[in-house]
Amino acid sequence: MTLLFALLLIPLLIAGVYDEHPPDYYKPYAPISFDKQVYSWTDKVHITIAAPAWNADTHAIDVIGGDSEHAIKISTPSHSLNMYELAETSPNSGVFTGEVTLTGFAHDVDGDGKDDTTPRTNGNGPTGGFLETKRDDGITLSFEFADGVVLTKSAHINWNVGDVEFNNPNYLENDHVIVRIIDPDMNLNPETLDDIQVDVSSDSDSAGVTVTATETDDSSGIFEAVIILTQSDESSGNRLRALSGDTITATYQDRTLPKPYSVSDELEVVAKSAIDSDLLNNSKVSIDEIFLADSQGNKIDSPTANNQMQIITHIQNPQQKQQNFVNIIQVTDKSGVIVSLSWVSGILNAAQQFEISQSWTPQQKGQYKVETFVWKSLDDTEPISQNRAQTVKIQ
Repeated sequence: MTLLFALLLIPLLIAGVYDEHPPDYYKPYAPISFDKQVYSWTDKVHITIAAPAWNADTHAIDVIGGDSEHAIKISTPSHSLNMYELAETSPNSGVFTGEVTLTGFAHDVDGDGKDDTTPRTNGNGPTGGFLETKRDDGITLSFEFADGVVLTKSAHINWNVGDVEFNNPNYLENDHVIVRIIDPDMNLNPETLDDIQVDVSSDSDSAGVTVTATETDDSSGIFEAVIILTQSDESSGNRLRALSGDTITATYQDRTLPKPYSVSDELEVVAKSAIDSDLLNNSKVSIDEIFLADSQGNKIDSPTANNQMQIITHIQNPQQKQQNFVNIIQVTDKSGVIVSLSWVSGILNAAQQFEISQSWTPQQKGQYKVETFVWKSLDDTEPISQNRAQTVKIQ
């Protein structure tokens, strides 16, 4: 009796293991999801369908969509992939995935007169499928879950206005500059790193350079280029001549613009940043010693009252750029009263040293304080040098 029961039970167990549960026509459950709500024209679309009713074999990787009676169709209004298969993520998971790469349409994105895309529609899934798209389009997946029961999911396809930015609002003269372009439309091949061109210029070199910005990841749509600043060399490659006080400008030509732009329109997208010196503001000009001299420039060791003499100062521009300046010499007596005030303004060339001579005739004997200041100008009193002072005794 026991043996007979066992023999009868074995077929039932086998049937239970391999039993295929057909989908419930009246309670269709197979949520479809895309990895994005909006795609660009050459994105990769990742698809997931949770369909436990289609987990036919709990010990194998099942496939759905390739059956003409229960097909998966992935389409735009103009093109379609029919009976596209999705594969189960693992045995008995009941979750099916696949991907399709959008291929856009024939279009010149870099202005060289040649199309930069290869539009095509082919593939059976679950990967390796390609689907042509237009600028303003939509993608729809339909899955015939059961006879007469069709489930659908749609997403938009749009172009975007690109953006360009510097990684800092200002830089020192010897910094490395990162230019970043954000434009998902230029992720032309989601399997590799794409490149785009960006123009970078400065006030000191308005022609500037054209550099290649490389995508940060296979499908990020974010591109970066590193610019090396120089004050002494000419611009070349990724090297840009830029001096303290310059504004640097990055310009990107966007030729994949959404409505209301036309497909043939292009837009110049611009970002700016500032260059400053790594010198402190009051160290942009240096002042050497102050001394008194006669009309021939010979140093006077024992100056006397009522004799004209020259107050001599030497200033130097340590920067690799021209510098406007005004040099002010002030003489005060022991009570702090100003007895002489004069100034000289001009331009210091890069790395130039300059001697300044201003006459003074002390009227009385005594002790005096001679001070010199260097400002940007009489209108802009920001100091560009540390003040220097010296005490002199008039006999």
